[in-house]
Amino acid sequence: MNFCSQCGKPVTQRIPEGDGRLRFVCDHCSTIHYQNPNIVAGTVPVWGDKVLLCRRAIEPRLGYWTLPAGFMENGETVEQAAARETLEEACARVRNLSIYTLIDVPHINQVHIFYRADLVDLDFSAGPESLEVQLFDEADIPWSELAFRTVGRTLEYFFADRRQQSYPVRSEAVPPLSKPTQ
Repeated sequence: MNFCSQCGKPVTQRIPEGDGRLRFVCDHCSTIHYQNPNIVAGTVPVWGDKVLLCRRAIEPRLGYWTLPAGFMENGETVEQAAARETLEEACARVRNLSIYTLIDVPHINQVHIFYRADLVDLDFSAGPESLEVQLFDEADIPWSELAFRTVGRTLEYFFADRRQQSYPVRSEAVPPLSKPTQ
C-alpha cells in the first residue's frame, strides 16, 4: 500500500499509538489502514453418499480438485457466500446449510469456512472457474489431486463423521508447508 484510501496522500508503516502491530498509517490524515484476513466460504455439497467436487480452471492449483468455495463479498453472510460460490463454480443449488469446518490459514491470512449442504437436484455443471464437476463417493475421491489442505481436512472429517452419524463443528489451524503449494 502506497497511498491512503481516504485522502490519497502517502502512507508509511509504523506502530500506531496504543497498538502493537506494524500498520499502514496516513501521514496526512492519520487514518490507520488495517489489513485483515480474507474469508473463504464454501460447501460440502452432498447427494446421497457422494460429494460434489470441482476441478479448478484457474490458478492457484489449476487442474486440481476442490470443494466449491471462494472469497466472501461485502454485504453477504458467510452462508450466503458459500451458497453463491457453489452456484458460481458448480452451477449447483444447495439447501440445509450447516456450518461444519472453520480452518485458520494464518500464513496466507485466510480463514476457510465450509458448510455441509444438500444438493437440491442433480442439475449441476462446470462454472467459469471449473473445468469439470463430479460427484465422488469416499473411495473415489482423488485425494492426491486435491487443491488445498483445507479441502482435504474437511473431506476427511466429513467421511469420518458420516460413519459416526454425527457432525460436530470442527475448528483448527493449518501450519505452513515447508515447500509452498498453496
